[in-house]
Amino acid sequence: MPKLNQFETLVIHEFEDEKFHLPPHTHTYYEIIYIKKGSGIHHLNKNLLPYKAGDLFVISPEDEHYFDIRKKTRFVYIKFTDNYFNSKQNLTCDEFLVNTPESFMRDKILKETVLKFDEPCKTILENTVANIIAYDQYIDVTSSPIVFYQILSIFGLIKETIRGMNLQLKSTHIDNEQIANYIHQNIYQPKQVQIKIIAEHFNIAPTYFSAYFKRTFSISYRDYINNLRTTLIEKRIHNNQLPIKQIAYEFGFTDESHLSNYFKKRKNMKPTDFKKL
Repeated sequence: MPKLNQFETLVIHEFEDEKFHLPPHTHTYYEIIYIKKGSGIHHLNKNLLPYKAGDLFVISPEDEHYFDIRKKTRFVYIKFTDNYFNSKQNLTCDEFLVNTPESFMRDKILKETVLKFDEPCKTILENTVANIIAYDQYIDVTSSPIVFYQILSIFGLIKETIRGMNLQLKSTHIDNEQIANYIHQNIYQPKQVQIKIIAEHFNIAPTYFSAYFKRTFSISYRDYINNLRTTLIEKRIHNNQLPIKQIAYEFGFTDESHLSNYFKKRKNMKPTDFKKL
């Protein structure tokens, strides 16, 4: 199955097909697909979703899809990479640091249901897509804050419609106490506290996790991990019950030398010297 690539952070593409020009495929980027006119069947992850003018679909990189066109269809594609939202963190609110558009687009319910936009959402959506297309003809949309907020408003319309349809999305509520507890429980396993792993565990995009953590805990994630690990090692050494070699093993260091270098970098002394204090 072909996988399509895109190097530009944002591409707006409007076209009309009588027969869809692509076979079933995946891609490395995200797509918001708006149907301006026409009808047919959208094959999305083995789900058959009838479409008509005014319908909207969101596609994430893991999805497989293509369109079986029954009536000549005009599509508007809003295609963006991971870097698009990540590069505009200064424009986003706290909600999007946790429930990012990318993670939202992966929700299974959006692959199984055709959204039913009622008024005024239907008209607002149509006008929003028209605005984005109009801007694309005159400016570089990749750097436009106006286009950025227009795209974000589409996600607001989707959420409004989901509520109206009484559909349940996967919960994205983050309990900050749970994050802290997770770190303290897994501090002895370096791999488990890597940003990629902990972000995935709490359904936060890795590209946003560091910013979210620092804003929430007023300290960088790296400093928090290093401070916690160093404090716990100090306590082990002071208790004088375990040899340095065993402490190194407990905290996932490859050997005693690795622990010694780590500790010296943060305390300006070796664990053996700290032990004598």
